[in-house]
Amino acid sequence: MQYSEAVDLSRMLDKCIRDQWSIDDLDWRVAPPSLPRDKEEAVVQYFIDMAGIELLAGKLFEVQHRTTTDPTLKKIFATFVADEKRHSAVATRLAAHYDVHKYRDYIESPSLTRFRPHFVELVERASPEIANAYITSGELILDVALLRSLDDYVADDMSHRAMHLVNRDESRHIAIDFHMTEHYATDAYLASRRGRTTLRELASGLRALVLMMWHAKPFLHDVFLAPMSRTDPSGRRIAEAFKRVQLIMRKPTVARLPFSRFMLAMQNTYNHPLLGKLFGPLLLRALGANDAAARVLFTPEELARSQRQTFDEMAEDALAAKLA
Repeated sequence: MQYSEAVDLSRMLDKCIRDQWSIDDLDWRVAPPSLPRDKEEAVVQYFIDMAGIELLAGKLFEVQHRTTTDPTLKKIFATFVADEKRHSAVATRLAAHYDVHKYRDYIESPSLTRFRPHFVELVERASPEIANAYITSGELILDVALLRSLDDYVADDMSHRAMHLVNRDESRHIAIDFHMTEHYATDAYLASRRGRTTLRELASGLRALVLMMWHAKPFLHDVFLAPMSRTDPSGRRIAEAFKRVQLIMRKPTVARLPFSRFMLAMQNTYNHPLLGKLFGPLLLRALGANDAAARVLFTPEELARSQRQTFDEMAEDALAAKLA
């Protein structure tokens, strides 16, 4: 799905409604493949965690649906909530489909369970531009990296058919994520927010951010990086996703925001030849990241190109990257 022009919200809403589908549209009678025990267990666990991630994404879109004042966006976010609930149900069904031998009982990764309430609280309490930054980052990692590499790893028609439909939905989500990133960085939006945040609200949002970032690193490792070391051993897809996050944060209007300035300063310090060696582990914990995410992943040419692009063109690039 390509978006070569600025997002037309009315047209996007039409797509959201038209492209709805049901879990029962898939033919679940297809026999699962015979997998080695270690791969079967890994695949089932990955889909269990995917179900939890999709529900988490749905919670985030619920907040955006509740807080937006644009009636068309409100309807779009309502369809996104429905999408994520359906994706979670599909992932749960896929886990059961590939759990042929019932080798063990499966539960979602504990780090995901611990991370969830802190992430939801951040989105509830932090300023919208901070919440959207994490929503956009999560969707890019999920869509560009995790889902594609997991589907390749399973290498089965049932997964391919389900992931095709899931990815079609996620493409719409990313287009709107970039649209909202642009919106929250405009002069008009910043002027509308000036003076509206109380010290109490600021302190509450900061507390939520610190708690979320503290739990982010183990969650990122257990649910994204460790599985992808197996499903994408080259690291190409996860690096591509992280690169997209780094580039959008460096768009001039985004880079001037207080949260962006903080994150960029932390990353620049981490990549400093001396300061990075001295404070590297502390910086990674503060960023809620690991070395793969904190290293500068783009070339000067890629940065220059992204600076010339519109946000919608950057979204189009991200969608093209997941299909490469």
